[in-house]
Amino acid sequence: MKLFRLLTTLSALFLLFSCSNGKGDYDATGSFEATEIIVSSQANGRILELGLNEGDQLEQGQEVGLIDSTQLYLQKMSLLSNAKGVRAQQPDIKAQTAALQEQIKSLEREKARLGRLVTANAANQKQLDDIDSQLEVVRRQLSALTSTLQKSSDNISAQSSTLDIQVAQLEDQLDKTRIVSPISGTVLNRYAEAGELATIGTPLFKIADTGILFLRAYVTNDQLAQIKLNGEVTVRVDDGHGGMKSYKGRINWISDKSEFTPKTIQTKNERANLVYALKIAVPNDGFLKIGMYGEVKL
Repeated sequence: MKLFRLLTTLSALFLLFSCSNGKGDYDATGSFEATEIIVSSQANGRILELGLNEGDQLEQGQEVGLIDSTQLYLQKMSLLSNAKGVRAQQPDIKAQTAALQEQIKSLEREKARLGRLVTANAANQKQLDDIDSQLEVVRRQLSALTSTLQKSSDNISAQSSTLDIQVAQLEDQLDKTRIVSPISGTVLNRYAEAGELATIGTPLFKIADTGILFLRAYVTNDQLAQIKLNGEVTVRVDDGHGGMKSYKGRINWISDKSEFTPKTIQTKNERANLVYALKIAVPNDGFLKIGMYGEVKL
């Protein structure tokens, strides 16, 4: 009987000591979170398709829906037609100045011929001077015509470039009528249905990258000295059968300023302590869920 009482007393003292320690065999606790993105509409129009459900796994860039783009397509066709008409007005400078170019060549040949005749005293200087005058007039005509045609060409090119830019803008808007997933992950919420009217900024669905979850935990100033950025730690979660499941995690963020212990900590003394937040990246094998609690062993 005395031995039994002694063992009972020792057990009670052990339990009391364990409870007073309050940390057990872990150094910190926290809950898992993920990088969540709310995907919003980038176009105005009726939602024609939205083929996703909560819990679906999506790949980055995967098309999951479509917004009506009829009006944008018609605007694009109209601009392409206008651009074609504008480019058809582009002057052919070479063809339109060909006659003057040929006239200049003919006058230059005549000048050369007269020059030889003047040297042989078979023609007078006035005839040569007249050819020079004609050449100067035709060259000025060519210069003026070329300048006018070039200005017209530049103006038409500018109009064509403006229309090309407008077409590119419409193509960008048309591309944004496709609803795609910005990341690979799991659909958490769906906010819209096919047939509804969407405007730019209308939330369509929320997706999270669940391939890697982040355990947000808090450590004291004393514990802070034991950890470092990119350091490896052990993270454990309840396996649902009374045991614990362990994962290897890596510290990828440590707060540079302290804060009061979050109110989820129920102990009054602990709430009064200043702690530092940290995030631990944990590869997810599919068992971990957002909001699940975990323990950290530093």
